[in-house]
Amino acid sequence: MESVTIMEQLAAEAVKEAERVSKMAEDTEAVLQLVEDIREQCLHGEVVILAGLSSQLSQVLYLALKTLNESGHEHVYNAVQKPLILAQSAAVLEILHGLVGLVRSPITSTLPQISSRLYVTWGILWSFPQIQTHILVSSLVISWSVTEIIRYSFFGMKEAFGFTPSWFLWLRYSTFLLLYPTGITSEVGLIFYALPYIKESDKYCIRMPNKWNFSFDYLYAAILVLGFYVPGSPHLYGYMLRQRKKALSKSKRE
Repeated sequence: MESVTIMEQLAAEAVKEAERVSKMAEDTEAVLQLVEDIREQCLHGEVVILAGLSSQLSQVLYLALKTLNESGHEHVYNAVQKPLILAQSAAVLEILHGLVGLVRSPITSTLPQISSRLYVTWGILWSFPQIQTHILVSSLVISWSVTEIIRYSFFGMKEAFGFTPSWFLWLRYSTFLLLYPTGITSEVGLIFYALPYIKESDKYCIRMPNKWNFSFDYLYAAILVLGFYVPGSPHLYGYMLRQRKKALSKSKRE
């Protein structure tokens, strides 16, 4: 009788353990479903953000071309300042989404590109009004806008519908061949032309002595940024060429 009682107890414990494991499996499945639902919501939000950025940059492009035609390049920055700053600042979300894996773009290519644009937008154009009337502002704004309108629209369509037309794929991976060099040249040129004004203004500089026992010269920082363009630009251009070859080859096979 005692052995039967022990067997019954063991059987009861086994049943309880099986129920516990089953409950854990159900909980795990529920958690995984919740994660998938959150991911779907985030992807939906990503599409909305991409559409918003594309719309914002379309406004920038329209205003730039309209102002060029009616008033000349000297007035382009004043016309596009607010939507340009908003669009470039919002692009920080792309870095965050890359870090958490919501987008496929590698952070190694996204971070330097968006960082350089933020620097030129805030650290050069907004900070030193003397540069705002330079003709390179027009080529910068047009290069940035056309590139990003196509890119954001491409990824937005791909996320929303799961495909893109072949001509749009070609456009996405071909326009940079011209627009990347014009954009980079404009960025470098504007930083270079801003150097005398940076030196003269002493803006953002920290001089000794101070309680932190620390000094910072914005002029040297700007020169350092220019130095990063030397290895950085060919690296990014080469990366995009490889991505173009890969994407177009895959499209032909399909």
